[in-house]
Amino acid sequence: MFDTDTLNENQLVQNFINGDQLALEELVKRHKNRVFTYIVLIVKNHQLAEDIFQDTFIKVIRSLKTGKYTENGKFVSWVLRIAHNLIIDHFRKEKLLNTTSNDDTEIDLFNSQRYSDENIEDKLVYEQITEDVRKLVELLPEDQRQVIVMRHYMGLSFKEISKQTDVSINTALGRMRYALINLRKLIEKNKLSLTKI
Repeated sequence: MFDTDTLNENQLVQNFINGDQLALEELVKRHKNRVFTYIVLIVKNHQLAEDIFQDTFIKVIRSLKTGKYTENGKFVSWVLRIAHNLIIDHFRKEKLLNTTSNDDTEIDLFNSQRYSDENIEDKLVYEQITEDVRKLVELLPEDQRQVIVMRHYMGLSFKEISKQTDVSINTALGRMRYALINLRKLIEKNKLSLTKI
């Protein structure tokens, strides 16, 4: 039995396919933070992110066991693609479930601005802004990235953040302050426009 810490991803994948469960545990350990953060950044709901995270790795296991993995050296990209597809599937299903009937009301709901879809251009611009911000957050130091994700994507209070990260509330607030300062610098440095106009 090899020490899993010293093996590269291709070796770990091959070992798992050959029946070594520890190899899969090592792969999950190496990438769980990145994959989970990616999911939370998009779905903005901690419970939903946990469900999609689990579904992602169930699909990873099935795909590996059935020989569908062929991306040599790009394991984490492959896993993120699976997660992304599951997120899209979730929102498609949710949209189908949230259909509205026009029969139960006197006013024409479908002619209302309130129920109109965003036009495709607005949607694409919003998605691009979200993606740009996500990439910038990834560039922050780990402690700052963590507080941004917990506060803005998981909706935790600073009290909850301090408890989960085992630091004082003042430290958590300080990390947020530095994270925002660094994000502003990154936005200026990359000349990004984060508005829809």
